[in-house]
Amino acid sequence: MSILQTFCTRKGSGTKNPGSIWLLLGFLLIVVFFANLVLGPTSIDLKEALWGTDLNSASRRILLYVRLPRALAAILSGSALAVAGVIIQNVLDNPLAAPNIIGVNAGAGFTALLIIGLFPGIFKFMPAAAMIGAFGASLLIYAIASRTGAGRVTITLAGIAVSSIFTAGMNTVKTLLPESIYNASTFLIGGFSGISYGQLSPAWMIILLALVVAWLLSADMDILALGEEMASNVGLKVKNIQCVLLMVASLLAGAAVSFAGLLGFVGLIVPHIMRRLVGTKHRRLIPASLMGGGIFVLVCDLASRLIFMPYEIPVGIIMSLTGGPFFIMLLLQRRNKT
Repeated sequence: MSILQTFCTRKGSGTKNPGSIWLLLGFLLIVVFFANLVLGPTSIDLKEALWGTDLNSASRRILLYVRLPRALAAILSGSALAVAGVIIQNVLDNPLAAPNIIGVNAGAGFTALLIIGLFPGIFKFMPAAAMIGAFGASLLIYAIASRTGAGRVTITLAGIAVSSIFTAGMNTVKTLLPESIYNASTFLIGGFSGISYGQLSPAWMIILLALVVAWLLSADMDILALGEEMASNVGLKVKNIQCVLLMVASLLAGAAVSFAGLLGFVGLIVPHIMRRLVGTKHRRLIPASLMGGGIFVLVCDLASRLIFMPYEIPVGIIMSLTGGPFFIMLLLQRRNKT
């Protein structure tokens, strides 16, 4: 991390250069994206896949219909969950908050599994159901935070309790309707195996729109970070903007969950790393987290395919192995500061 920070610091000063950071993140995103297209258990002839005359060659089919949609899904879900994490941490004023930790992902997963169980084979309603569940979980956590006036750690614990409730709901649906959700185990862990272009629609459009809205609200998020009382004093309609931001975060998390499953810790790890690189200004933090989230999920997905090659493990397992220790480290750092 120190090498990266040194590269991204203006020469002769201690201030960070966001332009250099974005350039480096963009370069890394492109490199990892192409690595995901080229590397895998099955080797492909890249020259034949890109410029060969045989349009139905095995290499071309693998590249276009297996690895490309998978890489696009990784970028979309990583960007969406990372920015959702930034927003949730801002609204709850809690650096330990993230879509998977406070129950947003679980709420999305519950409604998505429920709609699959009740209407098997009708996957077009899944994104909408996931977003409704994510928004409901967000509102529930926000209501608890507003009503109790609890501290940050207490709010996080309340979120974990809400997450456990939705997780119990998912397990109930899985138990009562096992035939309808035969692939629920993969969904609950999170992964991109077998994903197609059709599964990315309309989620990709929702994610792109929500990302733009999040960036447009970055100035309001900076004001909100000053505290609710200060934000109100400068004329910000705090409750309204918090509700809008929660809706944007729910759209992002719900859309990502609808095709990627319950991926964890992206919204926790990436925002913390990006704050160290670009600072806390959300006009810089949101695009940095967008690219950082895509890089992180692409790297984890590539690792899930290569570590035990030719066998593959769900990418959600890699993220849990990475995110669990990271979360513990954050808790220990906060304990040392108090």
